[in-house]
Amino acid sequence: MPDKPALEGLESKWGAVWQNDGTYDFDRSAAVAAGPSGVFSIDTPPPTASGSLHIGHVFSYTHMDLSARFRRMRGDQIFYPMGWDDNGLPTERRVQNYYGVRCDPSIAYDADFVPPLEGGENASSKAADQVPISRRNFIELCERLTIEDEKQFEDVWRTLGLSVDWSQTYRTIGDDAQTVAQRAFLRNLARGEAYQADAPTLWDITFRTAVAQAELEDKEQPAAYHRVAFHRPDGTDVHIETTRPELLPACVALVAHPDDERYQHLFGTTVTTPLFEVEVPVVAHHLAQKDKGSGIAMICTFGDVTDVVWWRELDLPNRTVIGSDGRLVADAPEAITSAPGRAFYEELAGKTVFSAKKRIVELLGGSGEMIGEPRPITHSVKFFEKGDRPLEIISTRQWYIRNGARDAELRDTLVERGKQIGFTPEHMRVRYENWVGGLTGDWLISRQRFFGVPIPVWYSLDDNGDRGEPIVPDESALPVDPSTDTAPGYDESQRGVAGGFAGEVDIMDTWATSSLTPQIAGGWERDPELFDLVFPYSLRSQGQDIIRTWLFSTVLRSQLEHGTVPWTNAGISGFIVDPDRKKMSKSKGNVVTPAAMLDQHGSDAVRYWAASSRLGTDAAFDPQNPKQIKIGRRLAIKVLNAAKFVYSFPEPAVDGGAINDLDADLLAELDRVVGIATEAFESFDHARALETTEHFFWTFCDDYLELVKERAYGAGTPEEQASAVTTLRTAVDVLLRLFAPFIPFATEEVWSWTHEGSVHTAPWPTPSSDAAPRGILPAVSAALIGIRRAKTDAKASQKTPVDSATIVAPAASLALVRLAGADLAAVGRIAALDFAEGDDLAVVDVVLSETDG
Repeated sequence: MPDKPALEGLESKWGAVWQNDGTYDFDRSAAVAAGPSGVFSIDTPPPTASGSLHIGHVFSYTHMDLSARFRRMRGDQIFYPMGWDDNGLPTERRVQNYYGVRCDPSIAYDADFVPPLEGGENASSKAADQVPISRRNFIELCERLTIEDEKQFEDVWRTLGLSVDWSQTYRTIGDDAQTVAQRAFLRNLARGEAYQADAPTLWDITFRTAVAQAELEDKEQPAAYHRVAFHRPDGTDVHIETTRPELLPACVALVAHPDDERYQHLFGTTVTTPLFEVEVPVVAHHLAQKDKGSGIAMICTFGDVTDVVWWRELDLPNRTVIGSDGRLVADAPEAITSAPGRAFYEELAGKTVFSAKKRIVELLGGSGEMIGEPRPITHSVKFFEKGDRPLEIISTRQWYIRNGARDAELRDTLVERGKQIGFTPEHMRVRYENWVGGLTGDWLISRQRFFGVPIPVWYSLDDNGDRGEPIVPDESALPVDPSTDTAPGYDESQRGVAGGFAGEVDIMDTWATSSLTPQIAGGWERDPELFDLVFPYSLRSQGQDIIRTWLFSTVLRSQLEHGTVPWTNAGISGFIVDPDRKKMSKSKGNVVTPAAMLDQHGSDAVRYWAASSRLGTDAAFDPQNPKQIKIGRRLAIKVLNAAKFVYSFPEPAVDGGAINDLDADLLAELDRVVGIATEAFESFDHARALETTEHFFWTFCDDYLELVKERAYGAGTPEEQASAVTTLRTAVDVLLRLFAPFIPFATEEVWSWTHEGSVHTAPWPTPSSDAAPRGILPAVSAALIGIRRAKTDAKASQKTPVDSATIVAPAASLALVRLAGADLAAVGRIAALDFAEGDDLAVVDVVLSETDG
């Protein structure tokens, strides 16, 4: 026991001990003996290894760790792995900026390549400044940087005190993860759940890749309505208002609401587009908005997702004019046949969307088909959540997995699976159900990127070099990379030639791998014994913002592959908001990185802050004045000092239990606290467990410890001293275990002073009796406060002797105070203590010793 206990250095001290002793290792043999019912398995969110962790990670991962620590002490075998989500766009963008490179698959591999930069965040964020390198060189740099980032992440997690089993760590780009993702895809394909199709695709022109519905983000953007004239055969005009005049060459129809009387006479007729002189029909659809613009809109392929719905449901032609680079394609749509129309299109071909819009507005003005001046507006535009430019919709061939959007039976099953999962808080289930009910298309899983899990298919090439049916590998060959591995039944010389084969170069969306974290970590098909022990998992803990992505996709993959839920409980953390109540995010530039905060305040203090918030509740954080963290630090320090004080009392001369009424009542109240904390933890309400334990602890320190310290030092009989010391040590022993999930470093330090082994593998406390507390401590504490107040009013020291004092209280309270009268007299230095009945508890007739004034 140190002379001056301190929090500093506890993280490194105990982190090393836990690692060396295997304190948090999953005990496989014990788990097998206990069976699945004795295993508590956690599907851990693999953080994106592309940069740095932020305070939100600390918040939600602490919540998960609290449950793990509680369940471990309850006797469960804990399967608690850690993963790193290291593939996908965030990693690629970080590598580009960090090393000053960009991937160009047409470039040959350079075995001796040295990147132009070695570090520096956003050192090269412009594509023009980046050196093009081969795909293989680029992937090697991705591997190098993610490994470095993952080491830094692990250091932060260890400092925070996450009780994960580090031997169970996995990477979503590792061979095991790739094998799982490719195996699941092949089985989806065999069952008809995965398919390939040409379709309108949300496309990010910066990253040149398709984007899924779950990755969208709406942003308010400035725009303008342009009033444009379409021409009827009788010489009259129909005016539409559009924010995207550059899509006029892609117009396939005009649309109005079927109940709009202004345009009902036009339904079934045709009009001619301005400039391009293409005849298009006027149609009706319920999604047209009477009060938007002029009430009649042009349908283009494709301006937004509503255009896609109209195009599909009204069976309209496809005249896509925007290419994958965000520029208008070179060839005009076949429908533009007039010489003037083709000439106008030639002026637009090759231009960016912005430049094409500017030019077409000039052309419309010159032709007289632009009515008035553009009318500025602000409207919502869809972005890729990690992108900086508005998405376009282009027609591409992509891979999809069925998700219930077009399958009512599957959709209903997924809703039912959601009902079988225990959401905490309960209202988060509605977000899941709303997402399932609002799906508009199947899950697009292919990405035109480089660092990710390859889609495991090749294609046969006919005599003309055109692609035929997919060729798939045997599962025993996984993982494969079709861009470099040879297709089954062919040799490498047949790659890319007529009669040979072509390898798929697209990779899977990162969520297509992350949606399989239960299977990856649990050894699906690789370790059947382990998988049967841990699956379905006990808990998925995550943030609310990825219910639509990670949570939903994991439920989907589990249903498709196993016909069950992936876990029985989902704990959903709230957001971290800044002092202005704005969500903290990297894009807003208001995030706080945790490393410096952990160093400054200590991990126990930071964990306390996170644990103080209930699941689903947003927490405000002010880095300039982190009040809750300071409170947590004060608590951890108090635990150290209070325990040292308790252990400083001399060993009792006799053995004995809690024979004193006050002592017995204190332990009865502690039993009640244990019951509340246990029930709270079992219902994933860690904040209530902390609040209840902390409230008791401060009462214990401020009141009980003060009241009994004289008796603990030896005042009174040996039996009374033994009662006090035994009660104090018993209470500390229980409190350390109650606090252990929240402040693991301070509690482990104190536990080591008097125990062998770790507090984190010690049994969770259980009530020692069913006796109800009588309320002795609150009553006598109120009387002690009265004594102290009298001394303060007299400007006397609290050590000043009191010749006499009278306690006045109702009969019931007076009886309770009498039971602890000896302790009250001792701590208050009262020579003569009298009692009298009255309406309220009060201390009267306090006579201080004359020698002290």
